[in-house]
Amino acid sequence: MATATLMLLAFLGGMAPEQVTVAGAKGDTKLPVRLDGSGAPVLAAAPLLAALSGSVRIADGWAEVTVARQPFRFLVGAPLYVFSSQLQPLAGSASLAGDSLFLPLQFVAELLPYYLAERYRYDQRTATLKDTAARATARGTSAARETRLANGLRPGHIVTVDPGHGGVDPGNPGTFFPKGVREKDVTLQIGVLLREELRRRGVGVRMTRATDTLIALGDRGGYCSEACDLFVSLHVNSLAKRRRYTEVRGFETFFLAEARTEDAARVAKMENDAVRFETGQDDVGVPGGLDFILKDLQLNEHLRESARAAELVQRRLATVHPGHSRGVKQAGFMVLTTARRPAILVELGYSTNPQDGRLLTTRASQRKLASALADAIVEYLRDYERKVGMVSPGAPR
Repeated sequence: MATATLMLLAFLGGMAPEQVTVAGAKGDTKLPVRLDGSGAPVLAAAPLLAALSGSVRIADGWAEVTVARQPFRFLVGAPLYVFSSQLQPLAGSASLAGDSLFLPLQFVAELLPYYLAERYRYDQRTATLKDTAARATARGTSAARETRLANGLRPGHIVTVDPGHGGVDPGNPGTFFPKGVREKDVTLQIGVLLREELRRRGVGVRMTRATDTLIALGDRGGYCSEACDLFVSLHVNSLAKRRRYTEVRGFETFFLAEARTEDAARVAKMENDAVRFETGQDDVGVPGGLDFILKDLQLNEHLRESARAAELVQRRLATVHPGHSRGVKQAGFMVLTTARRPAILVELGYSTNPQDGRLLTTRASQRKLASALADAIVEYLRDYERKVGMVSPGAPR
């Protein structure tokens, strides 16, 4: 038996379960586990995806499995899969038996709980995959009104935190950062701290990246699916060398719409240019036609909510950031185009300014920024609950 399969079975406690239970809004679905020709445990895809409200498409030797709007691509007959443009090894293979597709048990036991951690939990002892978001929906909103966190929020909110850049994309070089530190490092550090602060406030967090890896711009927004309440992308601004350019500092928050100022367009172009690390081309433009997307989003109900979230972020950051508040702005950021939920992009300061450079790389100030961001997000979520009539008596107003 392959070493990878042995490692999976070790993770499962020495042997594969006879069956797996998917616990979700449709009730409990019990699925038998079988062994494929290599001895690796697999599940029939059709009943599994029916229980998960997922789908599958097979073409050109690949099986694209979509669960909670997230695509996983399995190379049929080989122990490989692709998620968010990253090719990864598997303990077993997706396989076809006649017209029936079988998926590795690892998909349920490891991949879904890892990549979609805020929605899926796998109980190894009982071999049960719990769809927490679906079960919360099935319980109805009345129970949510009765149970409140100390900050007045109902339980179950999920926010996607997107630390900008990563991997081969360093972001801007960090003129006044310590030697070897780049924008990608700072956004990840503050992103992880923001995750801690939100969890401390009872808000679930889905990270687009929690390590130094490259996530495609077009894939990041997809992490904020129907169970997500807000997408927050973190970045650091910079300026090209010009007269007195090191004097410019401060923070600004963007939402997706046509840029109204030359500077907003500059920032959007700077961030969008990161796509060259995915394509190898210097100037590729915005896939899909940004003009079309922007016109479509003018009527999008989330535009107003995005603007409100940006306003609250600016207000809260102003209490801890010594730099100038450069206001709420709008521009065409690729990373926001695929988030079909309220979405904002925060430029936390200028790496080309010495004061901002120290602020963004000092642990204590990073924590203050993360805490202020978390406070703004909680305030936004409370505002949203009030708008949709989910406020309970005694909740903060």
